[in-house]
Amino acid sequence: FAKPYHSWERGQNENANGLLRQYFPKTMSLVNVACNEVKIAVNKLNSRPRKCLGFKTPYQVFFERTGVDARQLGVVRL
Repeated sequence: FAKPYHSWERGQNENANGLLRQYFPKTMSLVNVACNEVKIAVNKLNSRPRKCLGFKTPYQVFFERTGVDARQLGVVRL
């Protein structure tokens, strides 16, 4: 856990928040965001290669470690 207002202590979380803000800007109210819109954003983010994962996608790393295709789990089914 990190201390309140110490965003530098949780860099990966802050990076993920920034990526989500590409789809849901701070000025946007999340009250009216449909579940499907969130699933689409999650799918796009998990399909994006990440430097911290050796330029693999989160989906690829999950599959390599578990042998399960996360896209088929129903969590991000569109």
